[in-house]
Amino acid sequence: MLNQIGIFRTIRVLSLAFTFTTSSAFAAQQVSLPKRIQANYVVTKDGTPFANVREQYVVTGNAYKVESTTKGIGVYALLGVRKLTSTGKVTRKGLVPTHFELHQGSNPNKALFSDFDWSSNTLHMLGKGEPQAVPLTAGTQDLASFAYQFMFLPRPFKNDMTVTLTTGKKLNQYQYKVKPELEQLNVAGSQYKTVHLVPANLDKGQSETKELWLATEQNYILARFLMVDNDGAKLEQTLTELHVD
Repeated sequence: MLNQIGIFRTIRVLSLAFTFTTSSAFAAQQVSLPKRIQANYVVTKDGTPFANVREQYVVTGNAYKVESTTKGIGVYALLGVRKLTSTGKVTRKGLVPTHFELHQGSNPNKALFSDFDWSSNTLHMLGKGEPQAVPLTAGTQDLASFAYQFMFLPRPFKNDMTVTLTTGKKLNQYQYKVKPELEQLNVAGSQYKTVHLVPANLDKGQSETKELWLATEQNYILARFLMVDNDGAKLEQTLTELHVD
């Protein structure tokens, strides 16, 4: 089962940093994309609320900034505030991060930093004073920016996606399938039409799963995230409030 200290670490699975195959067909979609988004979420563990997440996405000129703040509820507040910040550029293919950092409470040993050197295709990561440098692939996102990259994808989505996942410590790739049927999602008194992403190996008996629901009529904002770990513990993040300008 997930322990209290590991809970905020588990939220990092939301850092699925997607490498998407794009084409010029999506250019027209970007004309009316929002410049400012504020999204609030509640996170539950096995149905019990333990954290609130507040995110803000702002575009100024050709630059973007994403800030995500997670505050625990009740005893989980003792874990401290978790803050993610991502900055970078907005291009015709979407968000191109240049810098990312994560802070968990006041413990410097839990801070993570990532710098994206696109000129040399190298990702520089720093955690606990230990630097790493790994090859950087086109389209890679970070924990804070990834959810807003969906806005830039050509629609309808393809049947599958190659996922580049960075946690600030590692860079991994995963395969996701896009379910063909839209799903109606009722959260916090609001209804959303969503596209549902599931792991491609979900039908191969893997016990751990991470699934995403994206609101199709709200610029494909993340409306729900579900993780079930190998022990059956369920972590869920659900949209409670959304403001788009």
